[in-house]
Amino acid sequence: MILALVLLLAVVLLVAGFEMLLVLGIPALAYKEGFYPHLPDAAVVQKIVGGIDHSTLLAIPFFIFAANLMGSGQIARQLIGVVKALVGHTRGGMGHVVVGGSMAFGAVSGSAPATVAAMGRMVYPELRKAGYSDRFSLGLLVSSAETALLIPPSITLIVYGWITGTSIAKLFAGGLAVGLILGLAFSIYVRIQAGRDGVTHDPRMPWADRFRAIWEAKWALGMPVIILGGIYSGIITPTEAAAVSVVYAILVEMFVFRALDLKGLAKITEDSAVNTSIIFVLLAMGGLIAFFVTLAQVPNEIIAFLDSSGAGKITFLIVVNILFFIAGMFIDPNSTLLVLVPPLYPVAMSFGIDPVHFGMLVTLNVSLGMITPPFGLDIFVASSTLNKPVADIIRGVWPFVLVNLIVLLLVTYIPQISLFIPKLIYG
Repeated sequence: MILALVLLLAVVLLVAGFEMLLVLGIPALAYKEGFYPHLPDAAVVQKIVGGIDHSTLLAIPFFIFAANLMGSGQIARQLIGVVKALVGHTRGGMGHVVVGGSMAFGAVSGSAPATVAAMGRMVYPELRKAGYSDRFSLGLLVSSAETALLIPPSITLIVYGWITGTSIAKLFAGGLAVGLILGLAFSIYVRIQAGRDGVTHDPRMPWADRFRAIWEAKWALGMPVIILGGIYSGIITPTEAAAVSVVYAILVEMFVFRALDLKGLAKITEDSAVNTSIIFVLLAMGGLIAFFVTLAQVPNEIIAFLDSSGAGKITFLIVVNILFFIAGMFIDPNSTLLVLVPPLYPVAMSFGIDPVHFGMLVTLNVSLGMITPPFGLDIFVASSTLNKPVADIIRGVWPFVLVNLIVLLLVTYIPQISLFIPKLIYG
């Protein structure tokens, strides 16, 4: 009875529009008072603080800072320029540039909202000029940004790795494979749509001009080389790569491109600190939720229920997809992870599901939630960035939701997609 009231309280707070901190925190504290009234308050505080007392999480503020630096400077613009030089001549032209550019920006930011904001300002006018409809252009911009949650350095994968203790480097390797497949699926749909609409594309650039474009963007390309090359080679950890990316972005934007001054740096630092604080407050509360989930033996209850009902691995994976799909429609990715991963991860392990594979499944689901109405975060970021009605963007994302669901089914039931690169690199 008390548990039902706690869950009802969480739903009421969510529907009433309370901040996620309160939606997660108030029910957690109510659960404590209802089930563990004699638990010392000091223990509760310890679990909250312990929720962010992990060196792995240091990567998050650094990657947020680096993403904001690049989005406000020239690195992002030059990365898109390279993608345009390489694929702008293909059927679908600018559509492929958006997909490839989102993946490139994701490879140096790890943030889907940052990718929507950066890409939207630069390429939306060119999509419309090429002949794509307004609806398709908006849907493509919002959906392509999903790849930033999969292509390393993904902040979502870092949070999942912190919750479960899974190797961040292996998660990044798995995310690279899944992110590339999702991007390929979007590009296939772009090509189909371009044929229907008869959109234009750039003339084929001579290889000499392409190499020149790549050379001119050498400083921008240095960022993903440092991050991905350093992590996969084992020279630096993901956390160290995050710190290096910030230093590199500041040096390049201030002294090479001269696109950033001290005043601009101070503003970006302030914005990054605010964004970081929002995430860390949620993570701190997530530590308390995970503690109560363990005390209540929720994973054991789920396993017992599945055993008694005769449900197997396939049924469990279907249930996981449904739960994350519904949660993604209403709450942000980090909150979804904090609520659902602690009870479901042990169950997944009991079925013999690889933690990296489960991480890809979870991350692909929460990335889908970023574009799913009614509260997909990227939808509102695009609306504010491009000054477009939310309803227009929602109409544009539905075909991409279908494409995403197809990829989700492939990733769910073909584990080799997620595990091929991690096994290739790490054995």
